[in-house]
Amino acid sequence: MRILMAGAGATGGYFGARLALAGQDVTFLVRERRYQQLQASGLVLQTPQGTETLQPQLAQASSLTGHYDLIIVTVKSFALDQVMEDIAPAVGPETLIMPILNGLRHIATLQQRFGEDKVIGGLCKINATLGDNGEVIQMTPLHQLYYGALDGHNDARLQRVDAALRDCQVDTRFSDNIMDELWEKWLLLSTLGAVCCLARGNTQQILTSRGGEALLQGVFSEILSVITAEGYQTRPAATARILELLSDPATPMTSSMYRDLTQGFDIEADQVIGDLLLRAKRHSLATPLLNAVDVNLQVYLQQR
Repeated sequence: MRILMAGAGATGGYFGARLALAGQDVTFLVRERRYQQLQASGLVLQTPQGTETLQPQLAQASSLTGHYDLIIVTVKSFALDQVMEDIAPAVGPETLIMPILNGLRHIATLQQRFGEDKVIGGLCKINATLGDNGEVIQMTPLHQLYYGALDGHNDARLQRVDAALRDCQVDTRFSDNIMDELWEKWLLLSTLGAVCCLARGNTQQILTSRGGEALLQGVFSEILSVITAEGYQTRPAATARILELLSDPATPMTSSMYRDLTQGFDIEADQVIGDLLLRAKRHSLATPLLNAVDVNLQVYLQQR
């Protein structure tokens, strides 16, 4: 299977490297700066087990040729429009596109551009970041990759994807209910991002502050009400696990959006929080805490 990994940041770099090390035909589509960096130093993985380096196959948008069987999109959500332009020449009649982005807005955007039959569901769970020299740092052993047909019908095309991904030395989950997995990932990351960005701290600091637990639970409840109104078929055991994970004061957690914000970077405010508010408005739901978070993030973006 010919695989194009759109992006070689922490997520794309890690999972793409695992695929390449497992013998899959993987090409990384990257920008000029990352291209030069990877050409010079290779793709370096620093994991709890040690360090590995590979010389990846690289491409830039201007040099992209031929169609790919699978395109895995791993960029930030605000870069999606440009990436769709970049990958267009690589999309053929049999190509499947698997986005690993935050939120859910990107699914409809990709379907409108390339067709509903080409987009499959995907998400990952990993604690990883890029180091100062562009190395991919896996901070904990967690490295889960979920994928499946959005309608739950994992046909022969999806079986081929599973065959390519399942032996890549990560914890793969071939799901027949990927939409619920996507809703629950959004519930987790948006609650985490909202409270960390609003309070400017990690969950341990928030939960040990006066009113912190009530803030987290209030944000969680608002988001759960929105995604349920939008079609999420609530799985009580799953949502209880998410709330329990977020509410553990012994484990300090932050979101990638919070980490980007503290470094002065662009953030996925519209995709992670703003889209929830649009969906809440559609159902006339009151979401005062989410609104406060959104105002906070918009002010940050104005001041950048």
